[in-house]
Amino acid sequence: MERRKRRSFNEEFKAEAVRLVREGGKSVPQVARDLDLTDSALRNWVRQAEVDEGKGPAGALTTAEREEFARLRKEVRQLTMERDFPKKSGGLLREGGLDVQFELMDAQKAHFPVKFMSQQLGVSRSGYYAWRGRPESARRASDRALSEEVTRVHHASRRTYGSPRVHAELRARGQRVSRKRVVRLMREQGLAARRRRRYVVTTDSRHHQPVAPNVLARDFSPAQPNTTWATDITYVGTREGWLYLAVVLDLFSRRVVGWSMSDAIERHLVLAALDMALEGRQPPRGLVHHSDRGSQYASEDYRRALATRGIECSMSRKGNCWDNAVVESFFSTLKQELVYTTDFTTRAQARLALFEYIEAFYNRQRRHSTLGYVSPVAFELAALPQKLAA
Repeated sequence: MERRKRRSFNEEFKAEAVRLVREGGKSVPQVARDLDLTDSALRNWVRQAEVDEGKGPAGALTTAEREEFARLRKEVRQLTMERDFPKKSGGLLREGGLDVQFELMDAQKAHFPVKFMSQQLGVSRSGYYAWRGRPESARRASDRALSEEVTRVHHASRRTYGSPRVHAELRARGQRVSRKRVVRLMREQGLAARRRRRYVVTTDSRHHQPVAPNVLARDFSPAQPNTTWATDITYVGTREGWLYLAVVLDLFSRRVVGWSMSDAIERHLVLAALDMALEGRQPPRGLVHHSDRGSQYASEDYRRALATRGIECSMSRKGNCWDNAVVESFFSTLKQELVYTTDFTTRAQARLALFEYIEAFYNRQRRHSTLGYVSPVAFELAALPQKLAA
């Protein structure tokens, strides 16, 4: 069996992975699994970060500190449950009678305490337990079990999946279920995909740098990886100010192969994203690299970086966002599923959330409709030898 190609990671990736362990509420094994790393590599990065910061093992907490942390955890758990419980459909639930409300409680009991749900719906716990004692039909039992599975899939998708992706995930798990039934069960539980907002393009092409022709010509479906890349910049609002994100996508699998974040929108931001992509993928000469006409991509440094590696530069026509539609679509998805639902207090908080979304969720978990409802990494693994998908 061919050995897996050794992967390389830049310092920005390592720093965000360490922060995900420290601040993301996940263990080293969890983060390593999400990012497709080995536990030992991630532990070494964490230890090295502690050495670099001159820190030893964390000291023991006082009794008062432990009690305060326990109180805060309890408070956060209560607020999270109130936010996540599908009580927005409470009016419809009440109209459906106690049976419908008890069915919802039964479907959600793996995620919420019965006492909490009883309070939210205004029903008694004893009534629920009495209802559970009644024999149920085979169809109702099947619906209940499937509703629990639908809820788990929706929650695992960070509450972003609509019925097509939920249906695809269930089929991938071996569930033989119709799309209409998934739609019905999601509607009954108040589960839905997040709606998209209109995306606004903010490219500054008012410069005197040379621009390249549109070589890509909207050919967004190359037959091989590392033959066509597309790139762009977007911004994320925080209470500290803007955080800018540059990404590079391989159009073959829609995978984010390079990214970088900064509080300044300049050529160093896009160069860092390009460097990550080049280091991680090692593309052959002749790769087509497509961008808009922004000053960062038209800069002498960036054009030189492409020319040195034998990469052909392609740029969108002036004012035509459709020429770079794949990256525009990625940014729209990112903002809809993460940015618009989060109030970022600091840039550091936004950086960590964006890193986890891109590397742990989008690249490795999120089912992509263009790829037949598999993730970008899974698409590469299925279509290519393992050494190319590492």
